[in-house]
Amino acid sequence: MATDNTAQLLQSLALDRTAPPRPRRWPWALVISVLVLGGAGWWWQQQRPLRVSTALLTLQNPGRATERSVLEATGYVTARRQATVSAKITGRVETVLIEEGQRVKAGDILARLDATDADAELALLRAQSDAAQALLADLEVQIRQATRDAARQTELAARKLTATQNLEDAGTRLASLRARLSSQQRQLTVAARGVAKAEVALANTIIRAPFDGVITVKAAQPGEIVSPISAGGGFTRTGIGTLVDMSSLEIEVDVNEAYISRVRDGQPVTAMLNAYPDWTLPAHVITIIPTADRAKATVKVRIAIDTQDPRIVPDMGVRVSFMEEPGQTGSTLPKPMVLAPVSALIVNGDRNLLWVVSEGRARARAVQLGQQIKDAREIVSGANAGDTVVLNPPADLPEGARVAPKTGE
Repeated sequence: MATDNTAQLLQSLALDRTAPPRPRRWPWALVISVLVLGGAGWWWQQQRPLRVSTALLTLQNPGRATERSVLEATGYVTARRQATVSAKITGRVETVLIEEGQRVKAGDILARLDATDADAELALLRAQSDAAQALLADLEVQIRQATRDAARQTELAARKLTATQNLEDAGTRLASLRARLSSQQRQLTVAARGVAKAEVALANTIIRAPFDGVITVKAAQPGEIVSPISAGGGFTRTGIGTLVDMSSLEIEVDVNEAYISRVRDGQPVTAMLNAYPDWTLPAHVITIIPTADRAKATVKVRIAIDTQDPRIVPDMGVRVSFMEEPGQTGSTLPKPMVLAPVSALIVNGDRNLLWVVSEGRARARAVQLGQQIKDAREIVSGANAGDTVVLNPPADLPEGARVAPKTGE
């Protein structure tokens, strides 16, 4: 009986290895908690408004302004003075001493060509010139001797102590030597000019800057062949680099021929570079080029930039406003207009956009622009006075994003 109880007790303490293990529930709870917290954080991040600078569109009477825009146009910054600097001769580039963006002065050395042939030619011509000079010196000595001989023969002939033939021979020899001397002097002149020509050819192997400016293009490398004309099936360079005189920068715009009557020589202009929309440049009309583009029905206008700045570079896009001078007919007509800060405008292809804030969300709105008054542009349509707009909107601002004015605004 005691044995049976002991067996039952041991059997109750034995492990049942056939039963399935109990599942662990705590890892799944941890994963669910992480997902819930992550989702809550993402939702909170999405709901947090982006802090931006804002401004209100205002209504203004332009009759109070001293200048108004009578015409808008677009164009490009161009250099009136630029050159592709090349060599006067064909040769192999030995050294290039320029880089893009480098400022140079007139006369600075930009590159050198292989001068081996030019040096040899110059040495040959100098040797020929030296030989001609030596022959000239020999003739001068002979002439002095012949002059003395002729004088003696003349004296002897006067005393009847020599034959007339000897006197004639002495005179003939002196005249011949003088003729040879004159010819040799001309030969020496030719030799000197040959030396000068060879020196010019040697100088042509050194390429110098024709004027002060900035290197915008480096077109050749050591070992390449350069030529003033295109040759070699396109494998010959026609220039070392491009030099631009930054003091000659101006603006060229195409004005529709229907509105060219609004433009005059010397007219004040306000220019705005596409790269710096918050920066306005004072300018004025240089001249109206007296020819029209038949295909585009436009007339080209040259505009001088009244200020120089290193930020202005050739081929930049620019918008210009031809301003109406005080006292000009029609300049005081009061017409209220909606004005928007230039910093709020964004150019997207052919469209002009404003980010308008409504109910705490920013939405892009296409607008039509009018004239420019100082640092503001007229909004012809697309927005109204009193609308709140975003200043300097971020490039990645999504449509309908929640925004809020920065602290202090």
